Amino acid sequence: MRSADEWFEAYGVSHRNPVNKAIHWVCVPVITFCTIGLFAAIPHPYFEGVLPGAFEPALHWGSVLIVLALLLFYLRLSLTLALAMGLFAAGSVWGNVQIEAAGYDLLTVNLVAFVVAWIGQFIGHKIEGMKPSFFEDLQFLLVGPAWLIHFVFRKLGVPY
Repeated sequence: MRSADEWFEAYGVSHRNPVNKAIHWVCVPVITFCTIGLFAAIPHPYFEGVLPGAFEPALHWGSVLIVLALLLFYLRLSLTLALAMGLFAAGSVWGNVQIEAAGYDLLTVNLVAFVVAWIGQFIGHKIEGMKPSFFEDLQFLLVGPAWLIHFVFRKLGVPY
């Protein structure tokens, strides 16, 4: 497995244009949030009663996806990056619980935002003049959010 810096360097090759980068700062978190929400929208009655009352809405296929990504990918890169991704993912789970609690259809909200964000991504890559990295390796779908976090860590002087 590549190191975090090797992944970020490879990902960065097709993300040099400032407009494409700016689009990614908006669209990658939206896509990550929506991916969790889309998996959360899959019916999950078999999870009922597993967690105590207030936590039960947070247990769904989206949270299963998060745990798998954290254990199988992000922890292998860096504990610090895994913790940051875990915090973002926890916020995404909470946000999706709030969407559903407000009476909105979780599938519809996330599907619309997901499609709009991907359109933005493809516009960014058209401007960049390069295809998205995930066409080379699907693991780049997991690298994108961590790539953004690594910029924040560098600015704050947080080692990863």
